[in-house]
Amino acid sequence: MNEKSNMTARTIILPIDPHPPVRLIRHRRYSTLRKQVGDVGERTLRSTPDWGEMAVNGDHLWVPTSVSGDFCYVGDPDCTKHGPRMKCSACNVVAHQSCITILTDRIRFTCKPTFRDVGVRQYREQTIIHHHWVHRRSEKGKCMQCGKSFQSKLSFSSKEIVALSCSWCKVAYHNKETCFNIQRIEEECKLGVHSSIIVPPSWIVKLPKKGSFKSSLRKSNKKRASSKKKSKEKDKDHRAFIIKPIPTTVTPVIVFINPKSGGNQGAKLLQKFQWLLNPRQVFDLTQGGPKMGLEMFKKVPNLRVLACGGDGTVGWVLSVIDQIGIIPAPAVGVLPLGTGNDLARALGWGGGYTDEPISKILSNVNSSDTILLDRWSLEVKKNSDAEPNEDGKENLPLNVVNNYFSLGVDAHIALEFHEAREAHPEKFNSRLRNKMFYGQMGGKDLLKRKWKGLAEFVSLECDGRDLTPKLKELKVHAIVFLNIPSYGGGTRPWNRAMGAADPSTEDGLIEVVGLTTYQLPLLQAGGHGTCITQCRSARIVTSKTIPMQVDGEACKLTPSVINLTLLNKATMLSKRKGGKPNVPQTALDNLNITINRISMNDYEQHHYDKDLLAQAAISIGAIEVSPTSDLEQVRLLVNKFLEDCKEVPKIMDWCFLDSCTAERFFRIDRAQEHLHYISDVAYEILYILDCGGGTIPQTPEDETAAPSPSSNHHTPYVIPEMKVSDEGSLDSPSDHPPMSPKIAQSPDELTPQTTQQNVPVDKQNGEKPLLHISSNTNIKFRSNLEEKPNEDLLKAAKVGDLQLIKQLHNQGFSLSTKDSSGQTILHYAARYGHKDIVKYLLSYGPPELLDLKDSNLGQTPLHKAAAYKCRGICCMLVAAGASLDITDHRGLTPRLLALQSDDQDLAAYLESQEHFLQMVSNDLETCV
Repeated sequence: MNEKSNMTARTIILPIDPHPPVRLIRHRRYSTLRKQVGDVGERTLRSTPDWGEMAVNGDHLWVPTSVSGDFCYVGDPDCTKHGPRMKCSACNVVAHQSCITILTDRIRFTCKPTFRDVGVRQYREQTIIHHHWVHRRSEKGKCMQCGKSFQSKLSFSSKEIVALSCSWCKVAYHNKETCFNIQRIEEECKLGVHSSIIVPPSWIVKLPKKGSFKSSLRKSNKKRASSKKKSKEKDKDHRAFIIKPIPTTVTPVIVFINPKSGGNQGAKLLQKFQWLLNPRQVFDLTQGGPKMGLEMFKKVPNLRVLACGGDGTVGWVLSVIDQIGIIPAPAVGVLPLGTGNDLARALGWGGGYTDEPISKILSNVNSSDTILLDRWSLEVKKNSDAEPNEDGKENLPLNVVNNYFSLGVDAHIALEFHEAREAHPEKFNSRLRNKMFYGQMGGKDLLKRKWKGLAEFVSLECDGRDLTPKLKELKVHAIVFLNIPSYGGGTRPWNRAMGAADPSTEDGLIEVVGLTTYQLPLLQAGGHGTCITQCRSARIVTSKTIPMQVDGEACKLTPSVINLTLLNKATMLSKRKGGKPNVPQTALDNLNITINRISMNDYEQHHYDKDLLAQAAISIGAIEVSPTSDLEQVRLLVNKFLEDCKEVPKIMDWCFLDSCTAERFFRIDRAQEHLHYISDVAYEILYILDCGGGTIPQTPEDETAAPSPSSNHHTPYVIPEMKVSDEGSLDSPSDHPPMSPKIAQSPDELTPQTTQQNVPVDKQNGEKPLLHISSNTNIKFRSNLEEKPNEDLLKAAKVGDLQLIKQLHNQGFSLSTKDSSGQTILHYAARYGHKDIVKYLLSYGPPELLDLKDSNLGQTPLHKAAAYKCRGICCMLVAAGASLDITDHRGLTPRLLALQSDDQDLAAYLESQEHFLQMVSNDLETCV
């Protein structure tokens, strides 16, 4: 196999499909399928596996994509080169929707096999899994053979195939005979780093069709059915697939995802899990719920379940496990996607998914500890001695408590949230909006104090003791039965300082807490409620229609008698704390850790690249810390350092970044800090993320003038007093990279306090960034409005003379200089492809340069760069905030100009950025 034979996608048939008999069988099955359901191209494309009798092994899972830089897998000359593009989430190939028929029928490129179609007696005969080789025109990482990197992931890829990678184990090789030879095709695949949790295809067996000669293998009664009615009922229970585990050391994990939880994050996570695992062990809860998956896998030994969603999703899965009666019950882990996520916090999984790599989450699931969780039963009866004062329901929405059961003001807020979300679901598609609504409703109830007389309509008996007088004495507005330590999105209302025992999830006791309208908002600031008791059973009698909630599901309940008793204990997965050698603390020397700050703007632009983020980081000092300290303890040290160090600008909201355990940086959830040691996330440098996006304080006048978060403006430039050395280079006291603008007030409003704000530095000559900014650094802020125009700046921009531009600018000449046609320096730098000048202008030029139109064509610098196919400059301008929807005098946007210039890849990139900005704009709209 030579390099030339791998230049087109057609030649992929040999390495991908090395078994001609299997390929012919699959082709005949496809032909039969086409006769039954019509042409393949007319079928509805699936994004989840088909579990019916018509399921075809090797079917792709297609989802729409706007990814740029990847070509249609069909390749020349068969590619139609038009229409929307689709991506297979199981093998990560991209194809035009109109090319899918060509890919599956003519080229016959199948996805990785997910099951065995051999019958229940032969499934043990085919236990070896072969690699599923896919040609890649761009690939990350290094070749497994030679250890060298593939082409740059930041450059626009060419049509040449550079690598072959396996969609099962993810290993990749260069597309040349010295790295990948024909013998590798028959190699057995070990399924990669997650082999211990992946369900092998040999376990999933497709049964033969009913009526075939193998139909006797199906589960059926030995005696004939006495009537046709029984036969029909039996057919309804028939399944096309069964799970037949082959004894191994595998601890399989099945994943249930609720795509609607947590601002619709689930849809993207579904695709990531399908890529890393067998797609048939990943289930979409909107397609029939968890029952089918749990019933299918209920006899699999060592089974673990990962529920991706909010607390309601976890409760749903636990209830179905009870309903099916799986013995022993599988352990359930949580990937939090909802709003509250209190159960996830209590188990150590955090308060919400941010950007932790899914591969690391799967590793944590595999290594998790198991604990028991008390589950409580609620029995509701009508209170015949009282009449309802308003309409309500006679039963609670749930009859099992996993987290908490409450009545009063907090349930009233939860009910209003539920009703508002049902009326306008489009306004509640993000975690931020949901919390904003809770805050607004809580403020209203704080003023109204509607439930200040709750104790007058409720009697409480715990373990046979009447606690009603205590409720009246405390004048509670809400009563909470707390099964886990976390409540209401991460608060901890149980107060250990009052002499009560520590709460436990498996002690058979439930904590009873009283809350007033004043205590409720203080919970978010670390406050506590009033501890009433711990009990094994409770009886609540209400004489009025009162709002109640069970695990976040709220309703108004008419006067009732409610009995709370222990139901059972569920097995849950608790995230294990990072491993650490058991060495006495006195034997370990303290670590001197440098703290580097990364802005949110830089993180969002370069989170995929460790090197770029490391360059963008700013050193703010160092702390001394014990190697056995967890991140909760380190947070206290960092906060103290920030308070004591006057030279460092105040950082109000920040989080830790893990720079060690993955190929990129990712955020550590605040609720998981106690699970990580300092050495788990940092070597010699500790990176923290400034979540506020900036450190310049704003006065009330500044707040009114500050731009909205959804705008494309960036900060006005801040120019340090620079000196030109003999070599012509500039010395700058700042270390921030040029491509990281911050939102701030105008230069005229900057106070002397902001002279410590970090400013850009020129690194074009490969100079290393400074690690610290001294407080006595002489920094000068200059307004661009006071500078003078100079035509030599325009000439320098045309020929690419950056040094001349720096010298003229340092002498006070304006970077806003225009020529007679209204073109600026940035127009010319973008037009002629001078990246270094563009970088300098983005760092030190005024923000209006980005979207300034010339007078002849009405084009911005982004128009110029797109028209002349300057891809790198387009990326720089878009990252700096250039508007993508501005039209020139002919009504053309930069994307349309790229299409006119026949640069399809650049047009696709600009289109993807337009979609991204639209999503961000929608997410930031006010919901109330």
